[in-house]
Amino acid sequence: MTATLPPTDADGRIAELREEIDACDAELIRLVQRRLAVSHEIGRLRRESGGTRLSLAREQQVIARFQDALGPDGAALGMMLLRQGRGRL
Repeated sequence: MTATLPPTDADGRIAELREEIDACDAELIRLVQRRLAVSHEIGRLRRESGGTRLSLAREQQVIARFQDALGPDGAALGMMLLRQGRGRL
């Protein structure tokens, strides 16, 4: 049986957990910004070398990796990150 915390203890724990979520969010934002910068650099290099704007095979790998790790919503997240990095098709 799970013991319930008194409201003040629960409120304190919730505040701690929210701080942890805020720290995770900050790290995610930093990583997404880094990912976008790398993606833009790849796009620039591909254009300068006469290559295509994107690689569909590579995009499918990214989407599959996110879906395998996070399920269907992971695929959507992977697609969102790809779209942010290269723009809409």
